[in-house]
Amino acid sequence: MDTVLLSRWQFAITTIYHFFFIPITLGLSIFLAILETYYVRTGSERCRSLVRFWGTLFIINFAMGVVTGIVQEFHFGMNWSEYARFMGDIFGAPLALEALTAFFLESTFLGIWIFGWDRISPKLHCLAIWIVAFASNLSAFWILVANSFMQHPVGFALQNGRAEMVDFFALITNPYVFGQYAHTFFSGVVTSGILIAAVSAYKLLQQSRNEKFAFSLKLGIAYGLVGLFAVMGTGHLQTQYIAKAQPMKLAAVEALWEQKPSAFFPGRFD
Repeated sequence: MDTVLLSRWQFAITTIYHFFFIPITLGLSIFLAILETYYVRTGSERCRSLVRFWGTLFIINFAMGVVTGIVQEFHFGMNWSEYARFMGDIFGAPLALEALTAFFLESTFLGIWIFGWDRISPKLHCLAIWIVAFASNLSAFWILVANSFMQHPVGFALQNGRAEMVDFFALITNPYVFGQYAHTFFSGVVTSGILIAAVSAYKLLQQSRNEKFAFSLKLGIAYGLVGLFAVMGTGHLQTQYIAKAQPMKLAAVEALWEQKPSAFFPGRFD
């Protein structure tokens, strides 16, 4: 194997492993925020216990997402150093903003949430997890801004032998971002919903009359179904956009090696 192939394998394995944890972080943070809001409004001890339980799994998942994500950052500079040199002025900006505006916010308020039980008021504690949920999904936005630029480059000019940003607003309003972000957001909802339902079902197998996890199972199924229908809709809309913006990419994804009537635009051949 040559160096390029080994670098591709290393980056692919790290990315796949990293993305096992990211959708759960995105969806489970929102689930925790909703569940704790319900606890604060009703005072239900069952909900409080569930928040503590799912919060523990969230923290473990968050930690795994962070450590695998840090390895990815090193890959950009070490495996793909020429790419980082050529595209760093643009690609590096949303990554830096992800750390400054999202990750620091997320980790700070997650610390307050972890250690704030019985130390701050229930409303402030609930606000902390809402900020964590907001920051987690803001983090996803900045990462997808960087990824969308690679799919559909905008707001740049080739100067001094490298790509340089000339329009930051064009970068963050890239039409590719919105479909990607909506699909990723709801993917997190459906993934975490399935996790909640699966773990709750396992707990019920152990203790068939456990009302807490019977309630959690219902919540997980409902949460997952909302995400499921939304992820199908957003995925369809994103695919329609790709059919216009990157028809060759869509053809490659669907293994369309021969011309046939377009599934997206009747009367046209792809």
